[in-house]
Amino acid sequence: MGHVGQRGADLWATEHETREEIVDRYSRVWEHSDATITALAFDAPGHAPWWPNPEVKLFNILAHMLSETSRHAGHADILREHLDGSVGTMAARAKSQPDPAVLEARRAEIERAAKAAVA
Repeated sequence: MGHVGQRGADLWATEHETREEIVDRYSRVWEHSDATITALAFDAPGHAPWWPNPEVKLFNILAHMLSETSRHAGHADILREHLDGSVGTMAARAKSQPDPAVLEARRAEIERAAKAAVA
């Protein structure tokens, strides 16, 4: 998925992945998530190294994922990013604009993947 080493590269499908691979990966993540939620208490400690405060409780991760799922499933982020280049929900992040060339490269990569998916 995506370019190795590029932050966030695993957040979208590439033109090299099949629909079956994407659905299979999603199913495996879903099953792992269900097993984790079943096995652990909500206050179980966790570690998310990419978060500003990486030591978190399962509850915090679940609340974050609920928010992320509602935003992404509704495609609101995609629309917003393409309208003004802003990302995230925090005001500080919304003001940080990615380089226009980076945005264009990302858009082109997503478009190639979409066109390959219907071919």
